[in-house]
Amino acid sequence: MSDTQPHELLARRGFSVSYKGKKLLSLIDPIAQGEKAIESISKLERTLYLCPSPLYGYGLESFLKILPQDSVIVCIEADQELFNLSKRTMKKMLENNPEHLHIINYNDAISVYTYIEKNWGRRRFRRVEVIRLSLGWQLFPDLYEEIIETLRQEFILDWSNAATLVKFGRRYILNAIRNLAIIPKTNPISDLHFGNIPVLVLGAGPSLDITLEKLFSFFPYKEKERPFKIVCVDTAVKALYERNIKPDLVVALESQYWNLQDFIGLGTWEIPIAMDFSAIPKTFEFLGKKHFLFASPWTYLTFFHRLKNADLLPDTITPLGSVGLSAVKIAQKISSGIIITAGLDFSHTLDSFHTRSSPSHLEKLRRSNRLKSIIDADNAFSYGSFAILSKIEKKVRSSHNLKNYRDIFEKEFAGEKRIYDIESSGLHLGIRTLSLEEAIKILGKGNNIQEKIEIITDERKRENVKIFIQEEKSMLIMLCEILSSGLHKEKLESLLDKCDYLWAHFPECAGTEGRRPSSENISFLKRVRIEIDPILKRFDLALKELE
Repeated sequence: MSDTQPHELLARRGFSVSYKGKKLLSLIDPIAQGEKAIESISKLERTLYLCPSPLYGYGLESFLKILPQDSVIVCIEADQELFNLSKRTMKKMLENNPEHLHIINYNDAISVYTYIEKNWGRRRFRRVEVIRLSLGWQLFPDLYEEIIETLRQEFILDWSNAATLVKFGRRYILNAIRNLAIIPKTNPISDLHFGNIPVLVLGAGPSLDITLEKLFSFFPYKEKERPFKIVCVDTAVKALYERNIKPDLVVALESQYWNLQDFIGLGTWEIPIAMDFSAIPKTFEFLGKKHFLFASPWTYLTFFHRLKNADLLPDTITPLGSVGLSAVKIAQKISSGIIITAGLDFSHTLDSFHTRSSPSHLEKLRRSNRLKSIIDADNAFSYGSFAILSKIEKKVRSSHNLKNYRDIFEKEFAGEKRIYDIESSGLHLGIRTLSLEEAIKILGKGNNIQEKIEIITDERKRENVKIFIQEEKSMLIMLCEILSSGLHKEKLESLLDKCDYLWAHFPECAGTEGRRPSSENISFLKRVRIEIDPILKRFDLALKELE
């Protein structure tokens, strides 16, 4: 028989398989060995059991009988011939357990995660456990390990995002409702065009200080004379102000009040702001009148669909969780030229978490005295922080959260050939790193043309926003009446789904893409009722500000 086909040999209680010169199953009782392997597997709730190269699936039938109802087994076979063999020999088992046993044939980790997400949604599983029933996994050991590790990392990220949503979800929607009032007074971010000239995107990491000093010894400080555009994060604005370097666009993402100190003390500076739909509404009052609105939907909400249908949803970008990543995404959206990043460190030193003159650095200087050092050892060596090598092989410190954002950056932008990073003490971002000389050469080739964009209040949109708010209020009032009276329960399910911003941040709902408890769950309904009044008040405030 050809070595490219699975070769079956009769064993004591089943078959052994030889394939591509390797024995994949033992000749000595493979069924008993499979069942013995299963006995060592922990039976856990809400667990994805991944079984690489199951072959005949010996032992799985016994395991399915004791498998928790909220756990599943996904068998994966990267080899097409072995996949055909497993699908044929496990056919009856698959048909009898359609909800708890699947088999797939994929050759990359992302496709596997996409399959899991499509079939079970996010936050369905807490962990990944591996079941090895044969030696077939040794045909593609690196691939299977990559799949296992990717699934584990994606599950961690899903649960981490859910925790963030539980903490900030209510704040996001309250801000967004209030920001409905500024939609007629702002431009969508797509109205801003930088053409094909180079764009320098600035974060607020400690490396920004040295980069700015070296970079602007070659270029004029005035924005009208520079051959490139500057997009910076809000935390970096004061650092630029101290050096009289005026950016062309500031990106503001933060939903909490403490972020407003980034804009205090900037004198008469007027700079266009790209403001997130969920950002603190007061952001709109800073840095002049040229404001551009964008949305990075923080979770699945039917609220966003209704906004889109009413032609009120701002231009959307991928929610990345970091203002630095969002700034790069926006630069990518409004420019067709080369993008060079600096100050996106995702790391820190013992005495600096941000660039000099940033609010946190100024606060640290104010508090330092003979008894309190500028070196913040408690934060620098806090639980979860660690030492790591930077792009220039210098030891810096980072944390799991910062490293996670770095990984997201690489995943999002590594394939973009027009995005570069400047050599510095920050972490490697997974894109090409330029020396300062290379960056200066690229940035110097541009021709910075100043565009004039007027912000004109759109009266048509003002009326549309009013109508939209009144419709939202009507749904909330009706839901409130049903919850209070117990009448018209047939409308309850529909209204709960439409008013999903009331419960999307609940611990059991966060990050599940719209899954929620049933309308029979009294505890859930009581919590929904509590959320209605603050939301109604926020809609009323938005209506008042529209006048």
